[in-house]
Amino acid sequence: MTEKGQRSQRGFALVMVLVALALLAVLVGAIVAGGRGEARLAANLRAAAVAEAAADGAVQEAAFHLLAAGPAHWPADGAVRRIVVGGVPIALRVTSEAGKVNPNLVSPALMAALMQAVGADSGRAGAIASAIRAWRTPDAADAGPYVAAGRDYGPPGAKLQSLDELGLIVGMTPALLERLLPHLSLARDRPPDPTAADAVVMRALAAIAGPSAAAAPAPGGSMELSVVRVVAVALGPGRARFVRDAVVRLAPGRPDAPLSIMTWDAPPLDAQDWLPGASGQL
Repeated sequence: MTEKGQRSQRGFALVMVLVALALLAVLVGAIVAGGRGEARLAANLRAAAVAEAAADGAVQEAAFHLLAAGPAHWPADGAVRRIVVGGVPIALRVTSEAGKVNPNLVSPALMAALMQAVGADSGRAGAIASAIRAWRTPDAADAGPYVAAGRDYGPPGAKLQSLDELGLIVGMTPALLERLLPHLSLARDRPPDPTAADAVVMRALAAIAGPSAAAAPAPGGSMELSVVRVVAVALGPGRARFVRDAVVRLAPGRPDAPLSIMTWDAPPLDAQDWLPGASGQL
């Protein structure tokens, strides 16, 4: 082989080595990048799990303080409290459900008054209130209005299983339901307690019973059982955020079962939509 041929072979071999090294570098880079991505994903999942566990722990701690006596007791006053659970900062709020209206029990008159209190006109409010009663009452269920409205379903003649189900009732709109939701609860098995009601529910009570009746405590107002809503916002590692929204029934006089969880939700909303000032650093 001539010297020129040998130089050509050596040059070709060098090119092949350089190509192989380049391919190897690309492969190593892809492996490293994939490993980093997997590590980031694992870290994010861990941070989310830590935030969720901390928020759940905060609900349990709130229940402990609600049941406690003396200085350790927390009233269900709606105040935003800041605690730390497992090193995770938490903002939480405890509110009473006692002053809310249960659409499974409410009279059409009070339901109509509540809708008017949030801005619905009287005719529309009355029609929807009657539709709510028909939805939950077996002998009043009527599919006619739903057929006329082009719906492929009718009232089940059974109690509402969730407040979102109200959105299926003929005449109800998303905007009206959004205004109603803060004043409703399925957890209460009694009429709203005026001493715990907000201004909107108070206006509705006064509209059907007069101001003096609305100011009086509801029958059985000194209840052993109480129902509260606990919203806990956790800011975990890497700014992972988790919101736990729970409704809890408390029974201080029952040491064997002092509390029971009625709802246990994780709403996909930012913290600032739930607790004022809970966004950013808690």
